[in-house]
Amino acid sequence: MQIDFSGKAYLVTGGASGIGEATVRYLAEHGGQAVIADINEEAGQALVAQYPDQLRFHATDVTELDQLVAACELGATTFGGLDGAVNSAGLGSLGTTTDMPLEEWHKVINIDLHGVFYACRAVIPHLRQRGGGSIVNVASLSGVRADHGFAAYNASKAAVINYSRTLALDHGPENIRATAVCPGFIETPLTAIPGSIEAIKSDWLNAIALGRGGKAEEVANLIVFLLSPAASYITGTEIVIDGGMGSSNNQPNIPKIFSSMS
Repeated sequence: MQIDFSGKAYLVTGGASGIGEATVRYLAEHGGQAVIADINEEAGQALVAQYPDQLRFHATDVTELDQLVAACELGATTFGGLDGAVNSAGLGSLGTTTDMPLEEWHKVINIDLHGVFYACRAVIPHLRQRGGGSIVNVASLSGVRADHGFAAYNASKAAVINYSRTLALDHGPENIRATAVCPGFIETPLTAIPGSIEAIKSDWLNAIALGRGGKAEEVANLIVFLLSPAASYITGTEIVIDGGMGSSNNQPNIPKIFSSMS
């Protein structure tokens, strides 16, 4: 897929790694520009060094609204404005309602939900100046269906999905579109540790219709489509990209079991 982003500029939170990085690379390689808003300065600056004309880095904690406002101002000053945002900064956390430390609950909600809200609050005034734009919030399959032991993460990602619908309703009259992308098991730094445990990875792969984890670039392809004019009538919805993981009702794979018995 080839989409020309010449003359377009975007805010990308979490843009120094994983899905955010893959999105930034696509934009830069197809004429676009982006401000990488991330806490990982080393990785962010290294990415800028590869595309010095297209990218800028702003050290950003997404739980701080003023830092996101500054990142957007950098984009407006450097690139002449902003045409959209990709909110991919996120954090996973294992813990149930009764055993998760309260500070861990608040940390996940602050980054995964409040961070999306703050980024949207910061970027929307710039989109108004452009006459519209597109916001893509990276949620998760875990926001559509729940996981064992990920209480805060599941709650935050479900909230991001419904918040994206609200954005679409509130700002559609301003020609601002908002969508939520819901990845399943994607091979990124966020999944590297659990994915390195053979039993966990085996269960993941057995649950995926395509039999493999997704690539960050595959999610980025969906994101850039949603940013582009090709998606001009898509807003207020969530799109799952999970290789078929969510298609199962979790019943036993009876044909596979019978085959192994014969």
